[in-house]
Amino acid sequence: MGERLLKVAFQGETGAYSEVAVYKHFGVIVQPIPCKTFQEVFSKVYSGIVDYGVLPIENSIEGSVNQVYDLLLTHTLMICGEVVVKIDHCLIGNPNSDLGSIKRVYSHPQALAQCSEFLEKLKCEVIPTYDTAGSVKIIKERGWIGEAAIASEKSAEIYGMKVLARGIANHPENYTRFVIVSKEDMPPSGNDKTSIIFAVKHAPGALYEALSVFAKRGINLTKIESRPTRKKPWEYVFYLDFEGHRIEPKCTDALRELRDKTLFMKVLGSFPKAVG
Repeated sequence: MGERLLKVAFQGETGAYSEVAVYKHFGVIVQPIPCKTFQEVFSKVYSGIVDYGVLPIENSIEGSVNQVYDLLLTHTLMICGEVVVKIDHCLIGNPNSDLGSIKRVYSHPQALAQCSEFLEKLKCEVIPTYDTAGSVKIIKERGWIGEAAIASEKSAEIYGMKVLARGIANHPENYTRFVIVSKEDMPPSGNDKTSIIFAVKHAPGALYEALSVFAKRGINLTKIESRPTRKKPWEYVFYLDFEGHRIEPKCTDALRELRDKTLFMKVLGSFPKAVG
């Protein structure tokens, strides 16, 4: 009897870039589980229905995926890995479509934004949806030659649709970083990163004081992102990534001191840095 396949949840339909991230991180011997929403991914991991979840957290062109950051704040799951996927957008239509017949284009809002220059020239109606591959599924089910979707070439293959244009993004160097979430993070690998969330007093120098705990220990910060607290206007929580594992002595010391300088602090996890 063979080993049980790992079950990994992702947001979107079969063929989505998130599914590509699942295979890139875990290899082909895995069972991807499509979910309609990011919340559903968190719920499936938390309840034990799946072993891991894969979620987009930032794009090199459009920036952070704010909904995922907000869910990391409110859930107890931890980040245990990351993977970077090159995004190659195509315009996909029904088999009898051609570029001149397209009047309406569906896709995820980020994909639509990443292809805005192409869409402007196409002079079509733009319709945001929940997923790139899901948009291909929509136009297949509707079957109208005047509708197209922005998604990966793989999506066109999966749904038996036609690629009308390739490489349609505003910028060719387009990458999305995905995080892997589970109930535990990873032990040190020697090349790690740690993610945390914290909030500071609404006072002069408070953020500077918080960040100083890393500077004086020579810990490199790789990302800082602010999000509204949603409790009071103009108050924020900060998401921070830094190099090193949380159980390394200097990182442990920095986090201990940070707790004293913040209103609250939560470790989201330590994990090996993405390669390639």
